[in-house]
Amino acid sequence: MRELIVSEWVTLDGVLDAGSMDVWFNPYHSDERAAYITEMIHGSDALLVGRVTYEMLASYWPHQKNDDMGPASKLNSMPKHVVSSTLKNAQWNNSTIIKESVVEEITKLKQQPGRDILITGSPTLVRSLMEGDLIDEYRFLVHPIVMGSGKRFFKDGMVATKLKLVKTKTLSVGVVLLCYEPARN
Repeated sequence: MRELIVSEWVTLDGVLDAGSMDVWFNPYHSDERAAYITEMIHGSDALLVGRVTYEMLASYWPHQKNDDMGPASKLNSMPKHVVSSTLKNAQWNNSTIIKESVVEEITKLKQQPGRDILITGSPTLVRSLMEGDLIDEYRFLVHPIVMGSGKRFFKDGMVATKLKLVKTKTLSVGVVLLCYEPARN
């Protein structure tokens, strides 16, 4: 069975706002962080995202013809599944839209042969999949900055979810990788 892996880039206070990445993400670039991100993408064979993340990625990656940044060819060729009730067309190569029965469809994807299914961004989708107990691992690249405001990964009112720490790694410039699995009883 395939594993569903959540990979998020966040600030210390949980902000993942794409509109402010020049403040919290870009200044902490390192070859080590780029290599980790590329390795994570290459370790999966399907991408699962919500509409907002899909539209952001689909506006950028199909236009990356050289692979200087590492993951372009992999992202452009792998199957992509976008969960949306409003998206009409998924133009990015190998993309399908999941409109209904989201938990059932993702459960079917997990049962297919293959490698990991990667979710990046898409906090609303991740929160709904947490409720369905479908996530197998969370991988957070935590950046050493407190934003104080912005779009946050975790929201007030979420159901408490116990996690078990399975890996940590300190990268250069103070970025920390934290990997958790659900602490299922």
